[in-house]
Amino acid sequence: MKSAALGFQHLLAMYAGAVLVPLIVGDALGLTSEQLTYLVAIDILLCGVATILQIVNTRFFGIGLPVVLGCTFTAVGPMIAIGAEYGISAIYGSILVSGLIVVLISGFFGSLVRFFPPVVTGSVVTIIGITLIPVAINNMGGGQGASDFGSLTNIALSFGTLLFIVLVYKFATGFLRAISILLGLAVGTFAATLLGVVDFSAIGEASYFHMVEPFYFGAPTFEWSAILTMTLVAMVSLVESTGTYFALSDITGKKLNEKDLSKGYRAEGLAIILGGIFNSFPYTTFSQNVGLIQMSGVKSRKIILITGLMLISLGFLPKVAAFTTIIPTAVLGGAMIAMFGMVISQGIKMLSKIIAESQENSMIVACSVGIGLGVTVVPEIFAQLPAGLQILTSNGIVAGSVTAIALNILFHMIPSKRKAEAKAPVSVQKNAVNHSSI
Repeated sequence: MKSAALGFQHLLAMYAGAVLVPLIVGDALGLTSEQLTYLVAIDILLCGVATILQIVNTRFFGIGLPVVLGCTFTAVGPMIAIGAEYGISAIYGSILVSGLIVVLISGFFGSLVRFFPPVVTGSVVTIIGITLIPVAINNMGGGQGASDFGSLTNIALSFGTLLFIVLVYKFATGFLRAISILLGLAVGTFAATLLGVVDFSAIGEASYFHMVEPFYFGAPTFEWSAILTMTLVAMVSLVESTGTYFALSDITGKKLNEKDLSKGYRAEGLAIILGGIFNSFPYTTFSQNVGLIQMSGVKSRKIILITGLMLISLGFLPKVAAFTTIIPTAVLGGAMIAMFGMVISQGIKMLSKIIAESQENSMIVACSVGIGLGVTVVPEIFAQLPAGLQILTSNGIVAGSVTAIALNILFHMIPSKRKAEAKAPVSVQKNAVNHSSI
């Protein structure tokens, strides 16, 4: 009973993050209530499958640590952009291919990490967070194109939800603080029910049990720019996961070697492939559960296994998934400001130290964030370029990411005369000065 309670605690800690992604993406793509219910249910189920893939420790996959996986928030903006331009089938084609790429490079990704130092990953995470804020603001007003957009009811619900989350975060500690977003969604929906703006029809229409269905939204299609976008998202997720692996390694006392990391990356790649096949999402490690492990002191993989099995069980129950689909758009918007704001703050946190290290890092951040946000706001800027180049420029996140990677190579990986002089012994530099003065 105690193990079940601890497993359920981990489920609650990650549940808001798990269901918000399908709700946001599904709403942006204009899915019906039935499709949205399926998307939430399959996502919950695959969170459980992905978690179990990672906590086992086979010859080929699994980091063997008490880690919980969920859909990555860094994929939200790219998925919405891909869906708007190419349709939902291209989203799942790009997820599928990006998962295959992760599996293929898992054995040597450790050597590729040097192309994704904090200045690159921090810039990418910041760009993604910034580009998501307009989605949150539109939802706070009731959703783009809504007849009651910006009504006092929507504004009150969205800011009321946000205020409740902030107050919980301020005055609560430990587990309650970890589930502040989930509590905010519940309280906001309750308030909306009292105001009579909640539609419960989706719950009545949902079945009690369903079987999962591969390619529920149709056969995948493949677009190069979409594939590149999702592959970049996957790379950033792998870098973030590496940090989570080492944090858990420190907490549990289990030392990690290169083979362990490769198996962790491979499990994540397999989870992404399953997301593409069953029309769900890319999956990555959830850091909020790491905090819960540290707080509770319970480090057993058995507890996380119970969490994974609970998630899988819930995924077969559309009636449960339907409860999350009734959350009013304005309530979601209030929670999204906090969630997406945390994505931005995570990016800033990653950048804060490295910006102070050198002016070059400041220039990398300035150009990559500027280009990323600029292309997002004015996507037609590169419309006259050849189609091949537009793969890199048509999406703000890709454009910003490529800029960050290229400038990092230019400033930090290509040898320069100034760096060579800086590394030279002082005596050599003095001799050079004396020689030049003769």
